[in-house]
Amino acid sequence: VSLAVCKAGALVKKIPLYQHIANLAGNKQLVLPVPAFNVINGGSHAGNKLAMQEFMILPTGASSFKEAMKMGVEVYHNLKSVIKKKYGQDATNVGDEGGFAPNIQENKEGLELLKTAIEKAGYTGKVVIGMDVAASEFYGEKDQTYDLNFKEENNDGSQKISGDSLKNVYKSFVSEYPIVSIEDPFDQDDWVHYAKMTEEIGEQVQIVGDDLLVTNPTRVAKAIAEKSCNALLLKVNQIGSVTESIEAVKMSKRAGWGVMTSHRSGETEDTFIA
Repeated sequence: VSLAVCKAGALVKKIPLYQHIANLAGNKQLVLPVPAFNVINGGSHAGNKLAMQEFMILPTGASSFKEAMKMGVEVYHNLKSVIKKKYGQDATNVGDEGGFAPNIQENKEGLELLKTAIEKAGYTGKVVIGMDVAASEFYGEKDQTYDLNFKEENNDGSQKISGDSLKNVYKSFVSEYPIVSIEDPFDQDDWVHYAKMTEEIGEQVQIVGDDLLVTNPTRVAKAIAEKSCNALLLKVNQIGSVTESIEAVKMSKRAGWGVMTSHRSGETEDTFIA
């Protein structure tokens, strides 16, 4: 209803929807974001063994949105040929989110594929990597561990690790690969490890709260106070209204955070977030 009212408001005022939203937010300077292309799928969105859900590319070295799109598409097609060569033709099928879902055995393999595709496209240093781990999917509340082998049928629990160990895995990724953003690195209620990670590598990378924050101003306020992360994942149809979404963004910006706008899994082709 909130989205429909917002669209109606723009029509009544005879202005584009983006301008109407900017007016509601009191935003006078309109800047297109850096697009994040979700190019490798794992986790609950794909039938491979990859625990972490999304591996993204971000053309941070582009001078315009048009150039960023071009760079993203070129890396995507290079990635397709890299995957085809390594895993075979059928490995270029896509997952629920439109990214490739080859039979990758472990997370580092996904990062290596992206690094190779970026190099082949000639964009080393211009295109960087983002991850959405969706760690709540493989967190065990009983023993408070993260199971990197949660998709294996005959799982013996040998890859269960603590929050601190998982934090060290991320730190090794950041030191080896051009990673600038990690979303949902821990369970949605694991505030302690979020804060530890933000303190240790928050200067180098964006620690994005999605499941942690659910675009909820109350949880955003808590995260700001506890320094749990340094970026908000904004899903306008998650919290319930455009007003609350704008409030969550304003709070985040005031705290010096970054904001990423996101689609929802399985949503319609509606263009509101664009």
